[in-house]
Amino acid sequence: MHVSFDPWSPAFVADPYPAYAALRAAGRAHYFEPTRQWLIPHYTDVSGLLRDRRLGRTYLHRFSHEEFGLTPPPAAHEPFHTLNGQGLLDLEAPDHPRIRRLVSKAFTPRTVERLAPTVRRLACELVDAFVEQGGGDLLAAVAEPLPVAVIAEMLGVPEADRALLRPWSSAICGMFELNPSEETAEAAVRASIDFSAYLRELIAERRTSPGDDLVSALIAAHDDGERLSEQEMISTCVLLLNAGHEATVNTTVNGWRTLFHHPDRLAALRADPTLLPTAIEELLRFDTPLQMFERWVLDDIEIDGTVIPRGSEVALLFGSANRDPERFARPDTLDLSRSDNPHITFGAGIHYCLGAPLARLELSASFDELLRKAPGMRMTAEPEWQPGYVIRGLKELRVEL
Repeated sequence: MHVSFDPWSPAFVADPYPAYAALRAAGRAHYFEPTRQWLIPHYTDVSGLLRDRRLGRTYLHRFSHEEFGLTPPPAAHEPFHTLNGQGLLDLEAPDHPRIRRLVSKAFTPRTVERLAPTVRRLACELVDAFVEQGGGDLLAAVAEPLPVAVIAEMLGVPEADRALLRPWSSAICGMFELNPSEETAEAAVRASIDFSAYLRELIAERRTSPGDDLVSALIAAHDDGERLSEQEMISTCVLLLNAGHEATVNTTVNGWRTLFHHPDRLAALRADPTLLPTAIEELLRFDTPLQMFERWVLDDIEIDGTVIPRGSEVALLFGSANRDPERFARPDTLDLSRSDNPHITFGAGIHYCLGAPLARLELSASFDELLRKAPGMRMTAEPEWQPGYVIRGLKELRVEL
């Protein structure tokens, strides 16, 4: 049953959905020896386990590595684990609710609302330049620079320094792939050290000269005398960049590739821009940028008669859950007007994506600008996929106008 599930195969990465269908048909939990994980392919199970407190993104709040039956990571990787381990995505109670509460005081719905004109301006400038040059690589020209510029603007990163952010983020995110190599780990460690040092300086500047930016708001955020530590602020900023731009970049290019492969649906969207809100949700569901989300089993759980013991790791297959026919009518059909669409692309439970409203804002702005200003846009060649499976996206997307 696992023959078709091969996350290191380019053919699988290009189209994992037939393998997911085979996994769902074969059962609800499958042990995958190469990564020593339990694969969970069904929507109901994935959704439930995202909220189940018997699982966690970490186990260190309850057990040592040795107590959990695992080998501690190499000491040389410590800068990455310090940075990643203090971010909201990899924390559990009591630290997670405390930090999320403080971050939410700085990163409010009003913050996102205030960013709307900036997002629209940046999207407009990028698309105008892209149209003027007659097309090219949509990823490099529009999809990638927009969310990086928005996050940089939000954090108050000077324009001259913004080119540093994407390479740092890319190197750090390499560690989220399955069985990363030592070379990948070394690059992530270097990026963690450099990014942390940069943010430490930025935080020091904002302490003496606060501005109207998120870093200043994180410094000021307090609740009953509690404040974020410097490391918690650094980890929060890095997470906002990593999670905030990876999802938006890949949804943009994966989404446009999907539309180019469904010309009738693309024509309908161009003819009726009011479809855009549901179209974006459908593109997020149909070809999910984050294919897998991992959690540790802190207390034994049972799925359909299979006991998954404490110390195990489950791989929640978001891409499979979002195509589960038990939850979505005609899941393999791209329906841009789909209204019943509770996809789990942004997760669920306490780790639901903090930046989801911002991602939707960016996607709406860039798709709208391109639909209006590049009505004849089409692919010039079938794009290649990046080798990574967990964060799944294209190497480039070449288009002409």
